[in-house]
Amino acid sequence: MSTIEQPPGAVPHPPTGEQFLEVQASPQFQDLRSRLRRFVFPMTAFFLLWYALYVLLGAFAHDFMATEVWGNINVGLILGLLQFVTTFVITGLYVRFANRDLDPRAEAIRDEMEGPVNS
Repeated sequence: MSTIEQPPGAVPHPPTGEQFLEVQASPQFQDLRSRLRRFVFPMTAFFLLWYALYVLLGAFAHDFMATEVWGNINVGLILGLLQFVTTFVITGLYVRFANRDLDPRAEAIRDEMEGPVNS
């Protein structure tokens, strides 16, 4: 078969729905899903609480948020900018976590199901 009909690394016989269900029920997949959830849920809760704190301070602690720190820079501006910093830090942590913990496990599951992908 030529590469036009089937590109390199393509699966000769795609997995069936039953095979997907078997893999989903496997201990390896359950471990992968558990690891993802143990990272995502606490990190999401942390960020939502941090954001809610910022909004509540902005709504109810006007004097505190208006406290000047340096020139025209006040606490509210600093906390607002820290929202962006937090987003980038969480993204970086997730990328590192996914590269280190999730991707190798997901690749192993995929290789078991479809066979290794030729790169």
